[in-house]
Amino acid sequence: MQQKFECVFEGIAKAGNPKTLLNQIYTELYITEGGTTEVNQDHEVRQIETASRNPHRPPTTITCEDIFKTPPDRDQPIRTVLTKGMAGIGKTVLTQKFSLDWAEDKANQDIHFIFPFTFRELNVLKQKKFSLVELVHHFFTETKEAGIWIFADFQVVFILDGLDECRPPLDFNNTQILTDVTESTSVDVLLMNLIRGNLLPSAHLWITTRPAAANQIPAQCVDMVTEVRGFTDPQKEEYFRKRFTDEEQTNTIISHIKTSRSVHIMCHIPVFCWITATVLEDVLKTTDRRQLPKTLTEMYIHFLVVQAKLKNVKYHGRSETDSPWSPETRKMIKSLGKLAFEQLKKGNLIFYESDLTECGIDISSASVYSGVFTAVFKEERGLYQDQRFCFIHLSVQEFLAALHVHQTFINTGVNLLSGQTSVWSKLSKVKPVQFYQTAVDQALQSPNGHLDLFLWFLLGLSLQTNQSLLQSLVKPTGSSSETNKKTVEYIKKKISENVSAERSINLFHCLNELEDGSLVDLIQQYLRSGRLSTEELSPAQWSALAFILLSSEEDLDVFDLKEYSGSEEVLLRLLPNKQLDQTSQIWISHFNQINNFILIPFVLSRLSGCNLSERSCEALSSVLRSQSCSLTLLDLSNNDLKDSGVKILSDGLKSPGCRLDTLRLSGCNLSERSCEALPSVLRSQSCSLMNLDLSKNDLKDSGVRILSDGLKSPGCRLDTLRLSGCLITEEGCSSLVSALQSNPSHLRLLDLSYNHPGASGQELSALVEDPHWRLDTVRYGLS
Repeated sequence: MQQKFECVFEGIAKAGNPKTLLNQIYTELYITEGGTTEVNQDHEVRQIETASRNPHRPPTTITCEDIFKTPPDRDQPIRTVLTKGMAGIGKTVLTQKFSLDWAEDKANQDIHFIFPFTFRELNVLKQKKFSLVELVHHFFTETKEAGIWIFADFQVVFILDGLDECRPPLDFNNTQILTDVTESTSVDVLLMNLIRGNLLPSAHLWITTRPAAANQIPAQCVDMVTEVRGFTDPQKEEYFRKRFTDEEQTNTIISHIKTSRSVHIMCHIPVFCWITATVLEDVLKTTDRRQLPKTLTEMYIHFLVVQAKLKNVKYHGRSETDSPWSPETRKMIKSLGKLAFEQLKKGNLIFYESDLTECGIDISSASVYSGVFTAVFKEERGLYQDQRFCFIHLSVQEFLAALHVHQTFINTGVNLLSGQTSVWSKLSKVKPVQFYQTAVDQALQSPNGHLDLFLWFLLGLSLQTNQSLLQSLVKPTGSSSETNKKTVEYIKKKISENVSAERSINLFHCLNELEDGSLVDLIQQYLRSGRLSTEELSPAQWSALAFILLSSEEDLDVFDLKEYSGSEEVLLRLLPNKQLDQTSQIWISHFNQINNFILIPFVLSRLSGCNLSERSCEALSSVLRSQSCSLTLLDLSNNDLKDSGVKILSDGLKSPGCRLDTLRLSGCNLSERSCEALPSVLRSQSCSLMNLDLSKNDLKDSGVRILSDGLKSPGCRLDTLRLSGCLITEEGCSSLVSALQSNPSHLRLLDLSYNHPGASGQELSALVEDPHWRLDTVRYGLS
């Protein structure tokens, strides 16, 4: 077992990732609160961009060796863990490390067997039938040779790696129930019963997947959801400092990476760090630092050039100064490009013989390609299974797919994105600007953003400067600057339309690849000059402002809205649900412009007295429900939210992902009806609310009586409750006394100033004096 896993890590080390660095970095997972397997509909690069924004409140982490240990806040043991993460982020390496540490007697020695399966291997068994025992024996012959047929007596861990690569559909709603580990059935039925716990309920399961496929597993079958987020910013630097010995060279590379937002984002992916290091090391040998690749398209073009050079020198005896594009290399890239595009459309990252045949590649040619172009395309073999192939990373597949589509259009006039490949499509003479507009439209229509990065590359390849880097491989388009200008204007037009904030931000990345920063530059000029009049901004300029703020590398804590004027429409544009996930605090303070406001995802955002409506509450509630939301303070004072607004907010406050601990609703025109929604929030086990301000609202005694029901709950965590000026009399205060006497452990400060507590005020004062109660401050009267 140990030797097997050592071989795995030896292969990884050859790809440029030292084992020692992997052991140091891939030991922590981010725990996602709750068992939800909801799907984020952004491209994975956009998801990692959001996750990369350091939250003020750090997320919960767990080391991989402790993944099945029951956390202190759980009563039930953890059977099934689902780990999400984008392609190449380190999910497989993490499971390998878990297995290697066990094999080397470093951790989890209470486990008797670890059975690591990959869906890549299981896919080829879709036509065959096995029992669970037979499946284990098939892959791990040692167990059969040892005569082990009963696994219920052992502590067993099944690793199911790469759920997103599973070809057979997993239909959990319509599958036979199987409880006998010796009964044969199809592999998909076997897996579903194992995941449901019908088979070997005592076993542990660790399932890994890309985010888009996470919802294939029913939430009730998952005990804990974790996430691999790749390198943090300090770990990126650590990687490059360990990769290079020349300190000056290392500093140049690190500094350059920080100048390109898209490159810096991608460096969260370990494989991309290796790609970047390979490219920059080569480029620094032949050019000065002013010509280092700045866009993602440039980076991948250089990577392809470097690998083509290495292939020619190593296998064909050519010089590094010779053209890298030999006839063999051209043919290889053309075939791989077609494979990349056809399989990208299907969402496949792993290719079997049938996939290769569809694209005109025979299995022997594929083996040759992987043998001489290993850093781009590689062959994988299971323990007993057939050959399978993949690109080293999804982004490499997306780049080659874009290159194939671009070359096909330039060489033949056929637009592969239109779905028309007939002679008629050639005769229609599609203009280049129409070709690029079609690509933009298709990416915008993609339900899961799977064409976003493909679009970056395709647009980047339209530039003459990038085509010159691929001279003699790519036929020059001859496209004029006018074509690029029209493409830029079309993208700006799309940004101005009612596209989602996520799509809008992706289009700004496209403008970066086209080396057009006019919109962003204009807003930055306004910001620097202090002349930004938000009343005069177009929708596209508003989006540019959002892009600047969301992609800022500066650690900005405060965004002062007194410098701006806006509208509720602006709020909804600049408050995309997923973009506020990493915000830790929002202050809505005094803002002179009534009916004009804006909300920006910074640590402190000041916008108050803005006449917010329940429409704003809908947007905020959606943010609070977001799985990774890290909002901790929300001040909505002095806004006309009404009872309906509080009811909407309450839905978000009860969400398992909500971390809000302070909520200010002072002067929001609330009545006793608003209190009807709050007790369920206070009783919710997932609610983290500790400070609640309901001052200056007409709650009356009836409202306080309803609120007191929530205060009685053992799960209530309120530390501070402010009810100043809420028309409360002795009757309402009596309800509070009763609630505090039944649950004395939490509240420390109770503000009842500007009310009429009567005799009940004395009872509250007595509670302050009693050492059994935490209550140490009660304010009442006119103070």
